Amino acid sequence: MKFFKRDKTETVNRVTQATSVKQTGIEKQSPLRGQRSLLKYNVGDFQNGSFRYQLYKFLVDTIPAVNACLDTWVRLSAAPGEYVTKSERGQRILDELTLSMYKNALGKRGSMVSFLSELYTSLFRDGLFSGFLTVKEDGSGIDQFIPVNASDIYKSDSGKFYIEFDNKRLNLDRNDFYLIPHNADSSYPIGKSILQSVSFVSYIEQQLIDDMRRTSHNSGYHRLHVKITPPDRLSGESDKSYVDRINSYFDSTVDMIKSCDIDENPVTWDNVHIEHVGPENVKAVTNSWFMNHRAMIEEICAGTNLAPFLLGYSFGATSTWASFKFDIVMRQIKSIQAEVASFLEWIGNIELAMHGVDEKCRYQFDNTFAYQASDESQIKSSGVDNILKLYQAGLIDEDTARIKSIELI
Repeated sequence: MKFFKRDKTETVNRVTQATSVKQTGIEKQSPLRGQRSLLKYNVGDFQNGSFRYQLYKFLVDTIPAVNACLDTWVRLSAAPGEYVTKSERGQRILDELTLSMYKNALGKRGSMVSFLSELYTSLFRDGLFSGFLTVKEDGSGIDQFIPVNASDIYKSDSGKFYIEFDNKRLNLDRNDFYLIPHNADSSYPIGKSILQSVSFVSYIEQQLIDDMRRTSHNSGYHRLHVKITPPDRLSGESDKSYVDRINSYFDSTVDMIKSCDIDENPVTWDNVHIEHVGPENVKAVTNSWFMNHRAMIEEICAGTNLAPFLLGYSFGATSTWASFKFDIVMRQIKSIQAEVASFLEWIGNIELAMHGVDEKCRYQFDNTFAYQASDESQIKSSGVDNILKLYQAGLIDEDTARIKSIELI
């Protein structure tokens, strides 16, 4: 079994350089430059699928609903956790590993919380998370895990994965490379993004937002339509004098209307009629737009397997129904956490083996929440009542009742 050694194997440096080059081309683009500058692509990006990852990143960075969906999945999944081993020495080794196995973009050692956030962001947004496990130069343990961008991974015609740099291919069928796909199947062995089904709906939702912006700008505020009736012609007044007097009267009325502030009212003769131009039923128009936009938001939430209430869109859902839907989401979270736990146990077992500790470890996520405190209290209270009833009925003795009570604490 061969592992990358930090700062000694040239392949690692070349892989890291190739990764950073692609990151520079995508991530340095500012969202303020617009869609065209952010989504630069060529024909090859469509052929190898890397354009899809650029599109997913663009959706997350620019559309609030999509960003909220991804962030909710990430924060729910990246729950606190810890390694569990049999010996104190193994526990101490793994505790130190969680504080040193990850480096952020600034090259600083980060905690497991930061590592899990990056892991789940890549897993849900891109559909996979992968990277190389590196060891220290003296072989005394693991140095760090180096994540690899999903857009840097390609699939050959033979079905094998590789990274391409300097016109060379690095085969990823190796012991120090690990890949976690999300919802992989025979047609998508590299994994599926949770955003795969919302791209078209997100486009409609954003177009609806833009239409609302333009509507509000053009006719959302009522305009004044001023109709001026020309004054009667005076006796003996020449044609030129009459036209000049009409134009002067018209100009003075227009100037007065233009100079009126928001809290001022125009004052005219009775031959000036003022009316507004705008929607007849503003409330109905607003409600129609709100219902259409809400439908698009629900489609985006459904496409990412989330209930709208998780993002603040309650829409009258009862607490019981909300709790039921949240339980469904947490079941999905636990299944995903099981895959990530296997990956972390793979790293932990290697670290223990390199330190000469002959044992296996487990990684456990803590998914308890404050909102469950009242429910757990009621369950424990009911358990105590049942023990007392069994003891009073003579079905269990005092020692058994004491043991059962301790288990509830």
